[in-house]
Amino acid sequence: MLTLAGPGTATADAVSVCHGRPARTVSFATGELRLYRTRHYACALVLAKRPGAPRPMKVTLQPRGGRAAVVSGRWGRQAGPVTVHALNRCVRASATVSGRSTATGWILC
Repeated sequence: MLTLAGPGTATADAVSVCHGRPARTVSFATGELRLYRTRHYACALVLAKRPGAPRPMKVTLQPRGGRAAVVSGRWGRQAGPVTVHALNRCVRASATVSGRSTATGWILC
């Protein structure tokens, strides 16, 4: 019998559901904001540093000149992904995990 995945084999990289290449990672006290980019889209998600019990999490991604996409709620491991159309546009992102947050300026220009 062939086992492809079992307990303890998941990694943080396996959690990502954003398409594209990793563009930026911003670490902060309680988590990590990950940004991905394709030619037409930008995608963001936030991972808790210590996965476990559900806690308040929020991730926001806004293209310059566009409306922000927001995902918020209570999760134990990850919030997001959130994707916006960002062809030839800068984006800014922010993330919050358990009351601690981080934000970027306009990036990925």
